[in-house]
Amino acid sequence: MRLRAFLIWVGLVFLMALPMLVATQSPLLAWRDGIYIAAGFAGIVAMSLLLLQPLLMSGALPGLSLAAGRRSHRLVGSVLVLSIVVHVVGLWLTSPPDVVDALLYRSPMPFSVWGVTAMWALFVAATLAVLRKRLRIRVRLWRLVHLGLGVIVILGSILHALLIQGTMEVLTKWTLCGAVALALIKVLLDRRTLLRRHHVASR
Repeated sequence: MRLRAFLIWVGLVFLMALPMLVATQSPLLAWRDGIYIAAGFAGIVAMSLLLLQPLLMSGALPGLSLAAGRRSHRLVGSVLVLSIVVHVVGLWLTSPPDVVDALLYRSPMPFSVWGVTAMWALFVAATLAVLRKRLRIRVRLWRLVHLGLGVIVILGSILHALLIQGTMEVLTKWTLCGAVALALIKVLLDRRTLLRRHHVASR
Protein backbone atom coordinates (compact mmCIF):
# COMPACT_ATOMS: atom_id res chain seq x y z
CA MET A 1 0.00 0.00 0.00
CA ARG A 2 2.84 2.38 0.79
CA LEU A 3 4.41 1.72 -2.62
CA ARG A 4 1.06 2.35 -4.33
CA ALA A 5 0.58 5.62 -2.42
CA PHE A 6 4.13 6.68 -3.25
CA LEU A 7 3.61 5.97 -6.96
CA ILE A 8 0.34 7.89 -7.00
CA TRP A 9 1.96 10.98 -5.49
CA VAL A 10 4.97 10.70 -7.81
CA GLY A 11 2.62 10.44 -10.76
CA LEU A 12 0.69 13.51 -9.66
CA VAL A 13 3.83 15.58 -9.19
CA PHE A 14 5.09 14.42 -12.60
CA LEU A 15 1.83 15.33 -14.35
CA MET A 16 1.77 18.74 -12.69
CA ALA A 17 5.44 19.66 -13.08
CA LEU A 18 6.23 18.34 -16.55
CA PRO A 19 4.13 20.88 -18.53
CA MET A 20 5.84 23.74 -16.69
CA LEU A 21 9.32 22.30 -17.20
CA VAL A 22 8.75 21.69 -20.90
CA ALA A 23 7.18 25.15 -21.32
CA THR A 24 10.42 26.75 -20.11
CA GLN A 25 12.03 25.48 -23.31
CA SER A 26 9.43 27.05 -25.62
CA PRO A 27 10.99 29.17 -28.38
CA LEU A 28 8.08 31.61 -27.99
CA LEU A 29 9.56 32.84 -24.71
CA ALA A 30 12.31 34.62 -26.62
CA TRP A 31 9.73 37.05 -27.99
CA ARG A 32 7.92 37.74 -24.71
CA ASP A 33 8.70 40.15 -21.87
CA GLY A 34 8.99 39.12 -18.26
CA ILE A 35 5.46 40.13 -17.21
CA TYR A 36 3.85 38.19 -20.05
CA ILE A 37 5.94 35.11 -19.27
CA ALA A 38 5.02 35.29 -15.57
CA ALA A 39 1.34 35.63 -16.48
CA GLY A 40 1.56 32.63 -18.79
CA PHE A 41 3.23 30.43 -16.21
CA ALA A 42 0.71 31.49 -13.59
CA GLY A 43 -1.91 30.07 -15.93
CA ILE A 44 0.03 26.79 -16.21
CA VAL A 45 0.29 26.61 -12.42
CA ALA A 46 -3.46 27.13 -12.14
CA MET A 47 -4.13 24.37 -14.66
CA SER A 48 -1.87 22.02 -12.72
CA LEU A 49 -3.58 22.82 -9.42
CA LEU A 50 -6.92 21.88 -10.96
CA LEU A 51 -5.68 18.29 -11.06
CA LEU A 52 -5.48 18.27 -7.27
CA GLN A 53 -8.76 19.95 -6.44
CA PRO A 54 -11.28 17.19 -7.27
CA LEU A 55 -9.05 14.55 -5.69
CA LEU A 56 -8.56 16.55 -2.49
CA MET A 57 -12.25 17.33 -2.17
CA SER A 58 -13.26 13.68 -2.47
CA GLY A 59 -10.51 12.31 -0.21
CA ALA A 60 -9.15 10.20 -3.07
CA LEU A 61 -5.47 10.84 -2.40
CA PRO A 62 -3.59 8.29 -0.27
CA GLY A 63 -2.25 9.41 3.07
CA LEU A 64 -4.87 12.12 3.51
CA SER A 65 -8.07 11.69 5.45
CA LEU A 66 -11.26 13.21 4.07
CA ALA A 67 -11.01 16.09 6.55
CA ALA A 68 -7.33 16.73 5.73
CA GLY A 69 -8.09 16.53 2.03
CA ARG A 70 -10.82 19.14 2.30
CA ARG A 71 -8.59 21.46 4.35
CA SER A 72 -5.96 21.09 1.64
CA HIS A 73 -8.68 21.69 -0.96
CA ARG A 74 -9.38 25.09 0.61
CA LEU A 75 -5.68 25.96 0.77
CA VAL A 76 -5.02 24.93 -2.82
CA GLY A 77 -8.17 26.81 -3.84
CA SER A 78 -6.70 30.00 -2.39
CA VAL A 79 -3.46 29.48 -4.33
CA LEU A 80 -5.52 28.74 -7.44
CA VAL A 81 -7.40 32.04 -7.12
CA LEU A 82 -4.11 33.89 -6.60
CA SER A 83 -2.62 32.21 -9.70
CA ILE A 84 -5.57 33.30 -11.82
CA VAL A 85 -5.33 36.87 -10.51
CA VAL A 86 -1.63 36.96 -11.43
CA HIS A 87 -2.46 35.44 -14.83
CA VAL A 88 -5.12 38.03 -15.66
CA VAL A 89 -3.35 41.05 -14.18
CA GLY A 90 -0.13 40.13 -15.98
CA LEU A 91 -1.94 39.85 -19.30
CA TRP A 92 -3.73 43.13 -18.62
CA LEU A 93 -0.42 44.91 -17.97
CA THR A 94 0.90 43.73 -21.34
CA SER A 95 -2.29 44.26 -23.35
CA PRO A 96 -5.11 46.08 -21.51
CA PRO A 97 -7.58 46.30 -24.46
CA ASP A 98 -7.42 42.56 -25.16
CA VAL A 99 -8.06 41.67 -21.53
CA VAL A 100 -10.93 44.15 -21.20
CA ASP A 101 -12.54 42.70 -24.34
CA ALA A 102 -12.11 39.19 -22.96
CA LEU A 103 -13.61 40.08 -19.58
CA LEU A 104 -16.60 41.68 -21.29
CA TYR A 105 -17.01 38.71 -23.68
CA ARG A 106 -16.19 40.90 -26.68
CA SER A 107 -13.05 39.06 -27.76
CA PRO A 108 -13.25 37.20 -31.09
CA MET A 109 -10.93 34.50 -29.74
CA PRO A 110 -12.90 31.39 -28.63
CA PHE A 111 -10.34 30.46 -25.97
CA SER A 112 -10.96 33.73 -24.10
CA VAL A 113 -14.66 32.97 -23.64
CA TRP A 114 -13.92 29.65 -21.95
CA GLY A 115 -11.12 31.10 -19.84
CA VAL A 116 -13.16 34.04 -18.59
CA THR A 117 -16.16 31.82 -17.86
CA ALA A 118 -13.94 29.49 -15.83
CA MET A 119 -12.46 32.48 -14.01
CA TRP A 120 -15.83 33.94 -12.99
CA ALA A 121 -17.03 30.50 -11.86
CA LEU A 122 -13.87 30.13 -9.74
CA PHE A 123 -14.36 33.56 -8.16
CA VAL A 124 -18.01 32.81 -7.36
CA ALA A 125 -17.06 29.44 -5.84
CA ALA A 126 -14.33 31.04 -3.72
CA THR A 127 -16.61 33.87 -2.58
CA LEU A 128 -19.36 31.47 -1.58
CA ALA A 129 -16.82 29.33 0.28
CA VAL A 130 -15.80 32.35 2.36
CA LEU A 131 -19.39 33.52 2.97
CA ARG A 132 -21.07 30.13 3.28
CA LYS A 133 -21.64 30.23 7.04
CA ARG A 134 -22.65 33.87 7.02
CA LEU A 135 -25.16 33.21 4.25
CA ARG A 136 -26.38 30.08 6.09
CA ILE A 137 -26.31 27.93 2.99
CA ARG A 138 -27.42 24.39 3.69
CA VAL A 139 -24.69 21.78 3.37
CA ARG A 140 -26.45 19.75 0.67
CA LEU A 141 -27.17 22.86 -1.44
CA TRP A 142 -23.64 24.14 -0.88
CA ARG A 143 -22.07 20.91 -2.09
CA LEU A 144 -24.29 20.84 -5.16
CA VAL A 145 -23.54 24.47 -6.07
CA HIS A 146 -19.82 24.11 -5.34
CA LEU A 147 -19.59 20.96 -7.44
CA GLY A 148 -21.47 22.60 -10.30
CA LEU A 149 -19.17 25.62 -10.26
CA GLY A 150 -16.17 23.30 -10.07
CA VAL A 151 -17.32 21.50 -13.20
CA ILE A 152 -17.59 24.83 -15.03
CA VAL A 153 -14.12 25.86 -13.82
CA ILE A 154 -12.51 22.63 -14.96
CA LEU A 155 -14.27 22.27 -18.32
CA GLY A 156 -13.78 25.95 -19.14
CA SER A 157 -10.11 25.79 -18.18
CA ILE A 158 -9.50 22.66 -20.26
CA LEU A 159 -11.08 24.20 -23.36
CA HIS A 160 -9.23 27.47 -22.73
CA ALA A 161 -5.88 25.68 -22.53
CA LEU A 162 -6.44 23.38 -25.50
CA LEU A 163 -7.54 26.19 -27.81
CA ILE A 164 -4.48 28.35 -27.08
CA GLN A 165 -1.34 27.85 -29.13
CA GLY A 166 1.18 29.23 -26.67
CA THR A 167 4.16 28.22 -24.59
CA MET A 168 2.67 24.93 -23.35
CA GLU A 169 3.93 21.97 -25.38
CA VAL A 170 1.07 20.15 -27.10
CA LEU A 171 1.57 16.61 -25.76
CA THR A 172 2.12 17.61 -22.12
CA LYS A 173 -0.81 20.03 -22.32
CA TRP A 174 -3.17 17.35 -23.61
CA THR A 175 -1.88 14.89 -21.02
CA LEU A 176 -2.46 17.33 -18.16
CA CYS A 177 -5.91 18.31 -19.44
CA GLY A 178 -6.82 14.64 -19.84
CA ALA A 179 -5.70 13.91 -16.28
CA VAL A 180 -7.76 16.82 -14.94
CA ALA A 181 -10.80 15.59 -16.85
CA LEU A 182 -10.35 12.05 -15.50
CA ALA A 183 -10.06 13.37 -11.95
CA LEU A 184 -13.33 15.24 -12.40
CA ILE A 185 -15.05 12.19 -13.88
CA LYS A 186 -13.89 10.06 -10.95
CA VAL A 187 -15.39 12.50 -8.45
CA LEU A 188 -18.67 12.71 -10.35
CA LEU A 189 -18.95 8.91 -10.59
CA ASP A 190 -18.08 8.50 -6.90
CA ARG A 191 -20.74 11.05 -5.97
CA ARG A 192 -23.29 9.32 -8.18
CA THR A 193 -22.55 5.98 -6.51
CA LEU A 194 -22.82 7.56 -3.06
CA LEU A 195 -26.17 9.14 -3.91
CA ARG A 196 -27.48 5.81 -5.20
CA ARG A 197 -26.46 4.05 -2.00
CA HIS A 198 -28.07 6.78 0.08
CA HIS A 199 -31.26 6.51 -1.97
CA VAL A 200 -31.39 2.72 -1.57
CA ALA A 201 -30.69 2.95 2.17
CA SER A 202 -33.49 5.48 2.65
CA ARG A 203 -36.14 3.23 1.13
